[in-house]
Amino acid sequence: MADEKLTLTLDSGDVVIKLRPDLAPGHVERIKELANEGFYDGVTFHRVIPGFMAQGGCPNGTGMGGSSKPDLQAEFNDAPHVRGTCSMARTSYPHSANSQFFICFDDARFLDKQYTVWGEVESGMEHIDTLPKGEPPANPGKIVKATVS
Repeated sequence: MADEKLTLTLDSGDVVIKLRPDLAPGHVERIKELANEGFYDGVTFHRVIPGFMAQGGCPNGTGMGGSSKPDLQAEFNDAPHVRGTCSMARTSYPHSANSQFFICFDDARFLDKQYTVWGEVESGMEHIDTLPKGEPPANPGKIVKATVS
């Protein structure tokens, strides 16, 4: 089976993410399910910290929301949090990831084995780099459409 991809279409262009079910099968399944249901379409990047990461996936844009699906069991793995790494956001409780995720701008190795890595940006990282910054940004960038191929 060919590698599956998640494409996040932003206003500035497409971000293509290689999904890693070998690292986090449950999380990849959830991301695909939500993308296929249109959950991520129109959702903003509500927390964008230069030199660290861009976080999105909250339906109300506050960082406090998730999908109606149950939270996921953590699937911490050995993949490093480096530029282009896609990982799940969660609360301080390890098994609280639901729909929010983040994409690393730079090395964030202090997150290794504490957050579930589920993918890596293959192309379009420049579109993540140009997202409006802030917590939340005054005029946040958004996912126009998320598609799985």
